[in-house]
Amino acid sequence: MTETPQDTSPAKISFWYDPAKRSLLYQLGTLILVGLLGYYLLTNTRHNLERQSIATGFGFLQKEASFEIGESLISYTAADTYFRALLVGVLNTLLVAFIGIVLTVILGTFIGIARLSKNWLVSRLSLVYVELFQDIPVLLQLFFWYAFFYEILPSPRQALNPVAGVFLCNRGLVFAVPVFHPAHLLMGICLILGAGSVWWLHRWAGRRQARTGKPFPLIWAAPAILLGGPLLTWLLAGAPSRMNSPVLSGFNFEGGLTISPEFSALLLGLVLYTAAFVAEIVRAGIQSVGRGQTEAALSLSLTSGQVLRLVILPQALRVIVPPLTSQMLNLTKNSSLAVAIGYPDFVSVAGTTINQTGQAIEGVAMIMLVYLFFSLLTSAFMNWFNKKIAIVER
Repeated sequence: MTETPQDTSPAKISFWYDPAKRSLLYQLGTLILVGLLGYYLLTNTRHNLERQSIATGFGFLQKEASFEIGESLISYTAADTYFRALLVGVLNTLLVAFIGIVLTVILGTFIGIARLSKNWLVSRLSLVYVELFQDIPVLLQLFFWYAFFYEILPSPRQALNPVAGVFLCNRGLVFAVPVFHPAHLLMGICLILGAGSVWWLHRWAGRRQARTGKPFPLIWAAPAILLGGPLLTWLLAGAPSRMNSPVLSGFNFEGGLTISPEFSALLLGLVLYTAAFVAEIVRAGIQSVGRGQTEAALSLSLTSGQVLRLVILPQALRVIVPPLTSQMLNLTKNSSLAVAIGYPDFVSVAGTTINQTGQAIEGVAMIMLVYLFFSLLTSAFMNWFNKKIAIVER
């Protein structure tokens, strides 16, 4: 008796019962709705702007700004365009964010390690720092430091003079700087080349130690390489030592370099506030590494510093880097609070531009795009760094 062959082909599923097809339909419908909503908002906004005779577009960027900016990394006058004024704001924000991130990571790491110190006084002082600066709003801290510089520090005529050529008053920190000489450019190039050489030497020393077990005295070689080239260049150029020193003239100083109270207050407030959170991230990262790692490293006669630098921190970075990235982004975005204390960052300059031109939509859009760019750039770098230091388990 012959058996009838059974049909093994998959049963056809109705369109409405196929999850993949329904998901595609829902996504397409959502995309259409979002597109229609965007079209409605765009056309409605354009209609209202035309009805009120408000100019649109970015043509205003080429017009004369007609306002001064107190601090600028590039040359700027009121006769320059709005585009250059906004560029000044971008550079000022980048300056605060870059210096703030570097100082925050250094201070936060130091406080985080101190929180785990066996010294009772050191650990308790670190705890007080963290609790104090975490619980005070950052804007309030900015106001405090701004008032400190303007209300507590003396006027230029009674300026504090801790070191020759350095003055501290309510106009800021003023100090002498070298007069530019072509040798300074060559010294900077030598410093960059020296930093690259130290990085290569560090990698070579690590491979050499892993292969032979013999350590290389990098702690002595690195400073010699970094400082030797610039120092030799300076000597060969005739040791130029002319200084541009600040001199009291009237009610202020002339000459030298001045770090304004607004910049100092903003930097201090952001760094001290964010470093408190970074300290807790570092502490948690170190505590995430098992105690067995420390005991095993100490059994190999490594010092406490070597255990921390070579064993604990490389493993803790896997836990530290992701939340550390968030704190870097927070510091960059919190720099927009500079408008409250008069520092001319991008938000402040863009706000002045909006008030003068009346083009609020374009101004707000530029603020959003600039901070989005800063955030994406920081995230991309930290993601690259996270992959770079990742420990591959085999």
